[in-house]
Amino acid sequence: METMLWEDNQLLLIDQTKLPDELTYFICKTYQDVIHAIKTMVVRGAPAIGVAAAFGIALADLAGENLEKASEEIKSSRPTAVNLFWAVDRVMSSESPLEEALKMYQEDIDTNRAMGKHGAAVIEDGDTILTHCNAGALACVDYGTALGVIRAAFEEGKKINVLCDETRPLGQGARLSVWEMQQENIPVKLIVDSAAGYLMQQGEVDKIVIGADRVAKDGVANKIGSLMVALAAKRFTVPFYVAAPMSTFDSENSIYDVEIEERGSEEVILYGNCRITPEGTQVRNPAFDIVPSDLITGIITENGILDPL
Repeated sequence: METMLWEDNQLLLIDQTKLPDELTYFICKTYQDVIHAIKTMVVRGAPAIGVAAAFGIALADLAGENLEKASEEIKSSRPTAVNLFWAVDRVMSSESPLEEALKMYQEDIDTNRAMGKHGAAVIEDGDTILTHCNAGALACVDYGTALGVIRAAFEEGKKINVLCDETRPLGQGARLSVWEMQQENIPVKLIVDSAAGYLMQQGEVDKIVIGADRVAKDGVANKIGSLMVALAAKRFTVPFYVAAPMSTFDSENSIYDVEIEERGSEEVILYGNCRITPEGTQVRNPAFDIVPSDLITGIITENGILDPL
């Protein structure tokens, strides 16, 4: 399942806001289209955002746009995922933005498959694995990070079961991760976010594997709700793994210095098109939280399983 395609000098992105009901593509003809797709979460997930941003620079270059201006605008589209900045800087330093973007496209697939192979080693036959948000093929070019680990274990013939947190407020676990698992007939059940701790308490979770939008000194930033899962895992001694490519690593900064994106209140006030709160309700909507290093068992990368920074 490829999240994006480059065809006829256009970037085609699976419109993740329409899943699981409708599989359609959002067509990016300009770098501004890519910015819109990133901001509105047509494309999401740190690796996918990075590669999409690279193609955004390629579109700007093909159109004869000011690349410095385009790069700054693309970088400002979302603040937390480090892959966005890494990808733009890498493409900007290359001789051919399009050739570099295409190279990064293939690298992402190869990286995720290597990550999956390393991560599958910690998954045992019969395990029930909990995951949060969507760190699958839809969060990358293909295959996935956390779900890539699960895919690799399943492909090895291990009998596994998957639990997906729904991941409020936008339901990436419910809409996207469950859908991905169903596409490949991997046994999966959906739970509300607040059920994770109870199921760990009951001994029904053997491993936890999540993705990350940034790995830095002292911990990782990932989709809001990850911290609560990690705290419960520590209490009930459930191994807690993060799956992330090396492009997600930020070794220069503390995770506590990273800007945590706050998104609009409508994501919380509305469930789909239905308002679920009283008129005038005030909202906080941080999109990410921080999991400290001492709560993390290991970080699964394309280079093996590493200790937290």
